[in-house]
Amino acid sequence: MKYLVIGLGNPGSKYDNTRHNIGFKVVDEFVKQRNGEFETEKLADVARIKFKGRHIVVIKPTTFMNLSGKSVNYWMQQEKIPIENIVVVTDDIALPFGKLRLKGKGSDGGHNGLKDIQSTLNTPKYARVRFGVGNDFYPGQQAEYVLGEWSKNESLDLTERISTATEFIKGFVSIGLQLTMTNWNNK
Repeated sequence: MKYLVIGLGNPGSKYDNTRHNIGFKVVDEFVKQRNGEFETEKLADVARIKFKGRHIVVIKPTTFMNLSGKSVNYWMQQEKIPIENIVVVTDDIALPFGKLRLKGKGSDGGHNGLKDIQSTLNTPKYARVRFGVGNDFYPGQQAEYVLGEWSKNESLDLTERISTATEFIKGFVSIGLQLTMTNWNNK
């Protein structure tokens, strides 16, 4: 079985520690735990790893957030991975900081990366791990907030929450969407 794990973020060092790049941070940790490495390929940084007998292609799109769908679609076709075997890791302002949720479908919630993926794939029916980044911003300041760096307090808990987020990925590829949601949502 083959899976595609997508971490959403923006390429470039100026975005490294921003809330919007939490998808990159989570997949970086997942690949590191498996002793894998990313290589720059077409439209993404790509790592190929194995976990419990599953072949997993992990990508970090290099297309910038608003064009993530192009990279996701390319790698689904390239690796012949069906939509039910993909999971997207993304930031979510609708959840408090550090709260994690796995869903099998849903709206884009105003998230430009998810919006582009849904538009490109022509469906909202794909799994996503939502990593809560909170919503401590004034009206009209959403872009500045998600492109801002973590607060000192958030930084203290970030490593543990990223590690927990990798458990959602491991569950998705090994025991499936429903059992992973049952076992891990609200952790």
